[in-house]
Amino acid sequence: MGAHPYWYFVEYQTDLETTLQTLRKREFRAGRYNPVMPFIDFLNLDSATPGSKHSSIEQALEASNAEGTRSILDISEVSNLTYIEALEQSTQGGIDLYCTTFPLSNSELIDLFGTDKPNRQAIELAIDEYEDIDRGTARHIVIYKNDEPTEVFFIGYSFD
Repeated sequence: MGAHPYWYFVEYQTDLETTLQTLRKREFRAGRYNPVMPFIDFLNLDSATPGSKHSSIEQALEASNAEGTRSILDISEVSNLTYIEALEQSTQGGIDLYCTTFPLSNSELIDLFGTDKPNRQAIELAIDEYEDIDRGTARHIVIYKNDEPTEVFFIGYSFD
């Protein structure tokens, strides 16, 4: 089996850790995770809400086994380091990359969107173009409107 992509748009909060945890709770309550929904249609995300079948995110993670939840539930923390910076530190034994979301660097943002403050339309157009994500990790991008942060985009790949 191959890894499965997932992505979300969520309201911006100043603290990205709080943003991530709010998103995880929302998706858990909606039941949009494996094994409740083995394969989620992220193009029609709002139409699928079977509700959680587990009493906690931790139980859902255990029930998903090695393939993971194929959702944001697999991501438990936000890194301030870019993936490349974290990868360099991980080779020295200082960091575990899995279950973490990493920001894109300014140069990655500019390469993808032509700006370091992309709007939602630019991100929607580029969803299929961004594939540089390892299994069990995610990336996040702050979305801007009129130079003000309004949303955060999370994109990741499942473990299987």
